[in-house]
Amino acid sequence: MFSFATPSVYQSSKCFVTYGVMSHLEPGQVPNKGKPWTALLAQDFIHKVDLILPEELVQLVRDKIIDDPSRVPVFYKVIMRLGQVLEGDFFTEYIKIGNIMMLSEGKIDSDNVFSLRDGVLTMYLEKETYERAGLVGKPHGAKGKRGFKPRWIVQFDLRSPSMLRGKKAFDRLVYACKNVLNTPVTWLFHNLSKTPVPEPLSQHYPTKYMSHPGVSEDIFAKVPSLRPPPTIFSSQNRLDLDEFAMDIHEWLSLVRLGSPRVNVNDNIDPYLSCYAIPGETEDVREEKLCRISWQGFIPPKWTQQTLADVILALPSKSWFSLSLTSFPRGIVGDSADSTILRPPNSPGEYFLWDIKRHD
Repeated sequence: MFSFATPSVYQSSKCFVTYGVMSHLEPGQVPNKGKPWTALLAQDFIHKVDLILPEELVQLVRDKIIDDPSRVPVFYKVIMRLGQVLEGDFFTEYIKIGNIMMLSEGKIDSDNVFSLRDGVLTMYLEKETYERAGLVGKPHGAKGKRGFKPRWIVQFDLRSPSMLRGKKAFDRLVYACKNVLNTPVTWLFHNLSKTPVPEPLSQHYPTKYMSHPGVSEDIFAKVPSLRPPPTIFSSQNRLDLDEFAMDIHEWLSLVRLGSPRVNVNDNIDPYLSCYAIPGETEDVREEKLCRISWQGFIPPKWTQQTLADVILALPSKSWFSLSLTSFPRGIVGDSADSTILRPPNSPGEYFLWDIKRHD
């Protein structure tokens, strides 16, 4: 595994690339250890997922993934105060007993933003709000950034035995929510556990959304060689592997974006775009591709299960790519991103690009 060059002030994210072999996958058993599975689980709040594969293989995943209504991610948009999350049945059923994930509106480097995942409440606060709330936190973000105000991050493990009424830390949090953090905000909500009856969320009149897959077929594209040349590993040339990984990730990103630069009939003036399909001309082939996309508020467990379903549904020697992008958290719009590629004729082998944003 290696990382690309140290980012400049205009490119704050880091990309880590891994080339390895997956462990054997059994039906009904999704691994939780080892890459690429841990890379998927490490994502927090996923906004978009893209599956790219040859068009002739679409039917193999259609019944299992695309047309199965139980596989459609469901999430809600609701307006609540932070204090309401800590009250009554909502707090007991969803946090103490169940498991939910929530994300409020805003950018963490300019607004007061709240998130809840695995029972941990995280608050990104501006300095004035932090001082008024009287909570204990730590500085957040790079110090001395020109044009950025000081930020603070405060975290509470709401599943801790000390997070109950009458306990000092919990009462301080409730006081801050009542007197300082009392503005209603819009949240995205997803329930990861069994839905309680009656459902506490219904009291806040949520709006339900379903992330139905969008299928883009008949993408007639120029496809480079997706399998690294054997000379790269025999000579252990890191620079060649670096260049190959960047070229393939760029090509996959263009397919995700629906860029005409990868199309067979693309004839743009080279003065306007100098992009060329990577690799030797004789290695580039023409192939019909399909892109399946989900967009919404998607849990990491869902993407992990989707990867397992795709691996089991497709022939072992076929290639595919699964990419996921988290919600942008800052003004500049940078977000975490993971892309997994299984090269053709390489059962069990994979490339993993793991882009981590700089918070």
